[in-house]
Amino acid sequence: MGDAVMAFWGPPFTPEALQAVLACRAALDQVAAVERFRSELPDLTGMRRNLPVIGIRIGLSTGDVVVGNIGSATTRSYTVIGDAVNLASRIEHANRLYGTRVLICGVTRALAGDAVVAREIDAIVVKGKTEVTTVHELIGMSDDVADDRQALVRQSEAALAAYRVQDWQSAESGFRACLDLEPNDPVAQVFLARIDAFRQSPPPPEWRGIWILDRK
Repeated sequence: MGDAVMAFWGPPFTPEALQAVLACRAALDQVAAVERFRSELPDLTGMRRNLPVIGIRIGLSTGDVVVGNIGSATTRSYTVIGDAVNLASRIEHANRLYGTRVLICGVTRALAGDAVVAREIDAIVVKGKTEVTTVHELIGMSDDVADDRQALVRQSEAALAAYRVQDWQSAESGFRACLDLEPNDPVAQVFLARIDAFRQSPPPPEWRGIWILDRK
């Protein structure tokens, strides 16, 4: 689809209990493959400077879809359509906002369970929808994530909890602690900028941290 690729997991090809874990593993494998490709670019292109920047963003969602041979009388493909597909596309684009590479929805996160390490990033409403969706950054498979990355997840989620109840001081301290663990953490930078803005123009008392995305 243009410069995008869509993949899906589910019955009858994938057991329902494994679909989220397999999707997460595939996403991580894609990120690793792009990293390898970037390291090979000098040899592949003969360029040693001014190489093109090649990256990847991935969005995963889980939900009910229509699946089967879909199309017209002349052209058909075995594919899926539905809200879950649209949500995955919106989540993929949300990576731009947070500086992340792989975001997964709350349902996918819950189904993947202890097999993966992921940190909750935000509660969002994507463009064209009214439902709130939590998004999580996929860090890695549980047996592959180093202790310092695990610590970043815990610190970030504690700071996010403070942010949602408008405890700006604790939230700021928490996200700055994230930068101590990972100096270039883009998520912490995003939330520190938000906290500065909210101190200047506070949200209403009933606000609980839901962020409205105005772009697809």
